[in-house]
Amino acid sequence: MMRKLLLSATAALALSACATSKPYSVVSQAPTVAATTASQRELLDLPAPAQRLTVAVYNFQDQTGQFRGGETTQSLSRVVSQGATSILVKALQDAGDRSWFQVMERERLDNLLKERQIIREMRQRYLGEEQVNPDALPSLMFAGVLLEGGVIGYDNNTVSGGAGARYLGIGASTEYRQDTVTVYLRAVSVKTGEVLTTVVAKKTVASIGVNANAFRYVAFRELLEAEAGVTTNEPDQVALQQAIEKAVHSLVLEGAQLGFWRFANPAAAKSLLDEYDRERGGIFSAKAATRLSDAPKIVRKPTAVATGSAPAPAAKATKTSGGAPAAAPGK
Repeated sequence: MMRKLLLSATAALALSACATSKPYSVVSQAPTVAATTASQRELLDLPAPAQRLTVAVYNFQDQTGQFRGGETTQSLSRVVSQGATSILVKALQDAGDRSWFQVMERERLDNLLKERQIIREMRQRYLGEEQVNPDALPSLMFAGVLLEGGVIGYDNNTVSGGAGARYLGIGASTEYRQDTVTVYLRAVSVKTGEVLTTVVAKKTVASIGVNANAFRYVAFRELLEAEAGVTTNEPDQVALQQAIEKAVHSLVLEGAQLGFWRFANPAAAKSLLDEYDRERGGIFSAKAATRLSDAPKIVRKPTAVATGSAPAPAAKATKTSGGAPAAAPGK
């Protein structure tokens, strides 16, 4: 009789707690700034470059074409975030704490050009300017490097499984599943159109579920049945963000190893380059670097600022067979 009263009191207390507590207090949180990820911290800690690069990103899109699947039907929601361009722009700004890249707006270039056209019309109508003052509306800056690529893969259930045990009606189990998102990023020279380097980065998306239950008789005709569980799903957007940040980090290091750009203090970046070399399996070893140094060189320093007018061509001096400028003929 005492046991029955104790069980009844415990159940009543549990029901009372559930009734008086807010049902959303466990999951609802106040708005916060997104936490800094480990890959973002690596970007922020990159050593400064010898010269800041002006880059443009037109579209870094989802190229998987996958839709999110349900239990019985397929949803019209995309499995990958469609905001990859915005994530890439933020990652480029984070590189070296805004010291590596000067990012030009290109994703919504039409909006920018329309707004500049409004400024021209306003100044012509109210100020009577036939030619807009370049100090009030200078020419747009152009980029020396284009960054292209996209999200090229989202693989579901690359790894899945679980484990569990039960003894005398009391048991526990766990299940897990792992997806993989893959990102490609390439740097293209605006001057020559050549693809300077291409990197690939992958990030796993983990989902874990833990469950515990009990089913047994505690007394004659008295059955105890209890169950509890929790499931944790890693956000797909955070996984995509980390993959893009890793791609930008790899692009900086690989471009430096290939000689397309360099660090202001090479000694400070040596450990990073060695670690990246080990991560790539020694592709950029000393022997490979020697072979690359013998290859034809590409312009390493893209122009960062547009002057608004073409530079005057340099005067060409006539050379003799010896290579020195020829002297003017005597009178």
